[in-house]
Amino acid sequence: MNNEMFVEFSSVSENESFARVTVGAFVAQLDPTMDELTEIKTVVSEAVTNAIIHGYNNQPGNHVSITCALNDGEVELTIKDNGIGIGDLDEARQPLYTSKPELERSGMGFTIIENFMDSVEVISNPGDGTTVHMTKQLTKSKTVCN
Repeated sequence: MNNEMFVEFSSVSENESFARVTVGAFVAQLDPTMDELTEIKTVVSEAVTNAIIHGYNNQPGNHVSITCALNDGEVELTIKDNGIGIGDLDEARQPLYTSKPELERSGMGFTIIENFMDSVEVISNPGDGTTVHMTKQLTKSKTVCN
């Protein structure tokens, strides 16, 4: 059985915790381990923060969307913005790279996402925004979605 949720919210940093909690509550029905739940919530934080800070340059008035699907113990997450996009994906995915060094960013967002998820696909072009599609198979999950 497949279960899906969609949420869209304003691109303000205060909504990062809302995104974490919302996805965490939705995924909880699969009874993930605490580590799995923490990892999923962390990747949501990283992707949403990237969208707000890098995609929209911290400018309010924009939106970030999250789609989360649960299917046979697999979590499928898509986080999308319609921001400025990424010119060089290979460079952006390098550990410690940041396009905002003045904000003292660590440059580890994509590295963290790739380490915590089973698969990560990033689609981005300058001016077209960024979509981060991720999947994670849970080790101990219920196969029934209510």
